[in-house]
Amino acid sequence: MKALQQALANAGFSPGALDGQFGPKTAAAVKAFQSAKGLVADGIVGPKTWARLTAAPAGGATPTLKQGATGASVTNLQKRLAQHGFNPGAADGQFGPKTTAAVKAFQRAKGLVADGVVGPKTWSKLNGATAPSAPATGGSGPTLKQGHSGAPVTALQNRLNQLGFNAGAADGQFGPKTTAAVKAFQSAKGLVADGVVGPKTWNKLGITVSGTPTTPPSSGGVRGNSALANNARSVALSMGGYSSQGLCATGVSRAIQNTYGIKVWGNGNDIDNNLPRDKFKQVNLSLAEALKIPGLVLTWEKTSTRLGSIYGHTAITSGDGRSSYSDFVESNTLGAGGRSGFKVFMPI
Repeated sequence: MKALQQALANAGFSPGALDGQFGPKTAAAVKAFQSAKGLVADGIVGPKTWARLTAAPAGGATPTLKQGATGASVTNLQKRLAQHGFNPGAADGQFGPKTTAAVKAFQRAKGLVADGVVGPKTWSKLNGATAPSAPATGGSGPTLKQGHSGAPVTALQNRLNQLGFNAGAADGQFGPKTTAAVKAFQSAKGLVADGVVGPKTWNKLGITVSGTPTTPPSSGGVRGNSALANNARSVALSMGGYSSQGLCATGVSRAIQNTYGIKVWGNGNDIDNNLPRDKFKQVNLSLAEALKIPGLVLTWEKTSTRLGSIYGHTAITSGDGRSSYSDFVESNTLGAGGRSGFKVFMPI
């Protein structure tokens, strides 16, 4: 009887105390085991039931588990979760709310359905290579949240991926997938799962990151277009590199055509009137605000140069807070003086 009770416990079906007494709780565990294995759930332990019970490896069984389960298999589960950096509480063989939360966090991190039920797919991930654990202390960095971009975000994504929390491609863009990975990590580490990477989260991540991220825009839902910014940079490098050729409107027009398949004619001070209004709309932003958003079209009626006083200037923002693209890469648009008649247009 004790061997039966131990086998049931190893398989994740609690028979109660291992007392050698076949009472109601042991009978219920037998029936539950039989039902789970597709046997007749009569509570009688015959050859078929014994064959299934003895096939389950003691101490390392991988039955389907969920909240309420008990036994050695739950202890095994809790230990595997802890090894992967997810805190299930004490490895006490009791599948309670804390273990459920750890399972869900693990499942989210591994791209599984986060239902808290440990089935074959979850076991497969748990029994795979264990991700390295982050140090308990010793990390710091700038506060990051969804919408930020830049080198600090890339470092964050690389660290999350290294630790087994799927942040997607390390592209420097703090989007929904990175947010989900941050929340899963925070949940696993007992932090508030708000998706904001502040001092406590950096501390648990265990890396020190420097640099200032590009801040998401704070004004009225203004959005940019990274594809337009990327195309504008390519055009600028192909035309003048970092030296103006006096063809700013040509560069901007080519970038718009490469992105949207439409041509925009005119000089720098004509672009504002010729931008198709089904593709762009004017927005009220300062130059400093606009330069933080990629793919906005900037126009000036006049600049301080001879040609600029006649034809004006136009460019497309890079999103790094400083530079813009036209027929060349202007590294410090914010510091360029002598310009007037400023307007900003965002893609719709």
